Amino acid sequence: MNHFVSMKNLSEHEMLQLIKLTNDFEINGIPHFNEKIFAANLFFEPSTRTKMSFVVAQKKLGIETLDFHAEASSLLKGESMYDTAKTFEAIGAQLLVVRHPEDHAVQELAKRMTIPVINAGDGSGEHPTQSLLDLYTMYQEFQSFKGLNVVIIGDIKHSRVARSNAYALKTLGANVYLSTKKEWQDETLDFPYIDIDDAVAISDVVMLLRVQLERHQDNELLNDAAYLEQYGLTKKREQNMLRHAIIMHPAPVNRGVEIDSDLVESKRSRIFKQMENGVVARMAIIYHLFQTRGIGHATAFNKRKTSISK
Repeated sequence: MNHFVSMKNLSEHEMLQLIKLTNDFEINGIPHFNEKIFAANLFFEPSTRTKMSFVVAQKKLGIETLDFHAEASSLLKGESMYDTAKTFEAIGAQLLVVRHPEDHAVQELAKRMTIPVINAGDGSGEHPTQSLLDLYTMYQEFQSFKGLNVVIIGDIKHSRVARSNAYALKTLGANVYLSTKKEWQDETLDFPYIDIDDAVAISDVVMLLRVQLERHQDNELLNDAAYLEQYGLTKKREQNMLRHAIIMHPAPVNRGVEIDSDLVESKRSRIFKQMENGVVARMAIIYHLFQTRGIGHATAFNKRKTSISK
């Protein structure tokens, strides 16, 4: 694995290998590279959870992060994303973590780079590191994906998370369902669309998506209460979920829009657990990429906790 830019082309073995490595880090502690490694986090689009969890993951691995702010960079002078990336490579970066608003931009960049590239989200394309942490969260709950019923509900058409998770879950043997209003369906995704009330009644995992109005060309206005009642997870719908079923959301969460605010931190919710898992999952991706390429050699596990909340 030279880069980590898509879940679509990963095999079941590769996904399970990364999930098991994530679990190994969680249980046994954190490896630490014994030679100096530099990483550049190139975020051309706003981010809180993804960017900060990458920073924490890198620091826990002993990796130095190179600062970058698009609004104060040579992009304002006309420099391309590619030349920006090559600049960081030239000055010593050994890893690029890239988020970009254009679909497939990160995949195309990776083809031209000699150092590993991680896709931290590309437009409405994919979000593979979010997918891995989501898979790990499900693994912690169910220990298997075979026959697991997962429904992804919300702004499917504009969601990179929906794509990465749908591809990955299908490869791992889960049954994937999609639910949204007709205007937000994406027929390029070969998965069945079902009514939200039917979906919550049969699913082991109910995953909500943020309504991404910034990607809607018509910039439509949204009636929050009406959307929640028709297409969101209300407390009434939550009562019809299977007893063991869990609630997930990649965040940021629009409380009272895609999910009732009271459910965000309910017993079923794994939303903040997902965020916690983001650090260790991204550590596993970085570690695996470097070990595959022979970049750096880790010391023995030092038993430090991976959680950033403890």
